[in-house]
Amino acid sequence: MIALSQITAVILAGGQGARMGGIDKGLQTLHGRPLVAHAMQRLRQGGISQIMINANRNLSTYASLAAPVWPDESADYPGPLAGFLSGLQHCKTPYLLTVACDTPLLPLDLAVRLAQALHVNQAEIAMAAAPETDATAGVALRAQPVFCLMQVQVRERLQAFIAQGGRKVQAWTAQHHTVSVPFDQPQDDPRAFFNANTLAELQYLENTTA
Repeated sequence: MIALSQITAVILAGGQGARMGGIDKGLQTLHGRPLVAHAMQRLRQGGISQIMINANRNLSTYASLAAPVWPDESADYPGPLAGFLSGLQHCKTPYLLTVACDTPLLPLDLAVRLAQALHVNQAEIAMAAAPETDATAGVALRAQPVFCLMQVQVRERLQAFIAQGGRKVQAWTAQHHTVSVPFDQPQDDPRAFFNANTLAELQYLENTTA
């Protein structure tokens, strides 16, 4: 089995926040605290003590949250894979967990369930999947590609993929032994992976969560 002490988490806060008008999404507040602080709290409640933040601006503000802060190697905002790579390059444990900064209700048992699936399937990457309503108003499992647990040995292959112009998480994970982990049990919060991409979505969370 994989112990939680073998896992380091990186919170991905390095994006441009385009759908929020270019503001730094991780520092937007929910109930008086930055979104990134909510993600940190959920990870710690889930047993993860080693946490770092991937950010590309306001580095001192992120550092004030008492976690190491690492920017992307590239300055052109190449996307979440750059955050994966930054985390892998600074990870001191055998496994890296990646989570989004704008998902303040992420599952408390995220690390445990991904670690179990990674171990049982002898996989290189475990990726969360959750039910979402599709265009026909049906509900289907959908991959949550920025919520992954991976072996640190994938670092060099990720570096090569990005250097060749690769940007899509699932295009990269498809090159590995990746297992999908469903979060669709009756006890699972259907909003666990709800992310505040816009100010309206952030306001929704403000109005509907304690």
